[in-house]
Amino acid sequence: MAKAKGGWRRRILLALAWLVGGFVGSTAIVVLFFRFVPVPVSALMVQRRVEAWSSSETYVARHRWVPLEEIAPCLGAAVIAAEDQTFPEHFGFDWQAIEKAVQHNERSRRKRGASTVSQQTAKNLFLWNSRSWTRKGLEAWFTLLLEAGWSKRRILEVYLNIVEFGDGIYGAEAASRAFFGKPAKRLAPAEAALLAAVLPNPRKFRADAPSDYIRGRQAWILNQMRQLGGERMVKGL
Repeated sequence: MAKAKGGWRRRILLALAWLVGGFVGSTAIVVLFFRFVPVPVSALMVQRRVEAWSSSETYVARHRWVPLEEIAPCLGAAVIAAEDQTFPEHFGFDWQAIEKAVQHNERSRRKRGASTVSQQTAKNLFLWNSRSWTRKGLEAWFTLLLEAGWSKRRILEVYLNIVEFGDGIYGAEAASRAFFGKPAKRLAPAEAALLAAVLPNPRKFRADAPSDYIRGRQAWILNQMRQLGGERMVKGL
């Protein structure tokens, strides 16, 4: 009887080892693949499409991949200034920002996030949009894979190409053409700051019809861009 129980335990452990090994290997391969290949669609784009189908809403998605060289450096500077000022230095996580967010959330009903550009890239590209611990754990895993397997320039390039800038509008090229009628490589700093300003809630705020709140964020982002070195910071990645 003891031998039989021991045999079952070994089988279960072996099956778990195969599952874990398969997950680690397959996710690493996918991340490595997208290190070199333009991203045609993200998990967030798929989720938005499914949500529209289930609600019978009219939904038109706009997305066009362009290399980082065809995106004005000021946009990269703007999103780093707005979303993740330690992006060039950290390995996926800003622990100081996380600690501050935890302290804030303990005192306030209005929750504050501390996701880095790397974390947001991992979430948007591979995962569903929710607040579950399972999703958070997978986000952390994919973030580590991105930081280990991609350069900072590649992370920023993918982020700028898949981030949601408006309802059905994904990536710098689609957003620049939709809101300003020009390609992303011709964006001015003020326009880049407007795009970055809507990122906390791009389905509520509009870069082409900014509220006073968004104008205030735009001014703050422009000031932060100057303090961080502006386009030089992006070109130095």
